[in-house]
Amino acid sequence: MSDNSFPGWHGTTIIGVKKDSEVVIAGDGQVSLGQTVIKGSAKKVRRISPGGYDVLVGFAGSTADAFTLLERLEAKLEATPGQLMRASVELAKDWRTDKYLQKLEAMLIVTDGEDVFVITGAGDVLSPEHDVTAIGSGGNYALAAARAMMDSKLSAEKIARKAMAIASDICVYTNGNLTVETIKKAKS
Repeated sequence: MSDNSFPGWHGTTIIGVKKDSEVVIAGDGQVSLGQTVIKGSAKKVRRISPGGYDVLVGFAGSTADAFTLLERLEAKLEATPGQLMRASVELAKDWRTDKYLQKLEAMLIVTDGEDVFVITGAGDVLSPEHDVTAIGSGGNYALAAARAMMDSKLSAEKIARKAMAIASDICVYTNGNLTVETIKKAKS
C-alpha cells in the first residue's frame, strides 16, 4: 500500500539513553517529504537553559510544530524552575486540551540529566523502562538496538551512536548525520 497523501512527511529518529551519570539524546539529520530527502543535516536535538537550568530536547515530527512545543516547554520551565516533570505534565495537559495545540504533530524526548520523559499530544508524559527510549520512524529499531547494548560496558553516548547507526541502516527516513547532546546528572 502506498502513501500518496501530501505532504506525506515522515518522522525522524531520536533516542534517549540514560546510563551511569549521564543522559544522551541523539537524533539524525534527515528531513523527508514523501519519498524525497529535502535536507540531510537538520538539527533535531537542542539544549535549552531556561533560568540557567539545562534541559535537552529531541523532537520528531513536523519541525514547525516541534518548535512551537519547544517554546511552550521553555515557558513552562521558566514558570517552574528545576521541575522538569511538572513542566512536562503542564505542557502535555495544554497540548491535549488546547484546540490550537491539538493539531500539532510532533513528539518530544526531554531530560534534565536526572529524569527522561517522552511527551506526546495524547497527554502522555512517559518515563521509559530500562533507561532508554526512542521516537520517530526509526525509533523502534534504535530502541531495540540500544536495549540490547545496555548491559555492555559501553557509555550512554556510544550506545546511542551505535543504535542510531543500526536504525539508519534499516529506516529509509533516518540518516547517519547525528546531533548528539549529553547532560550529566546533577550531583546531590
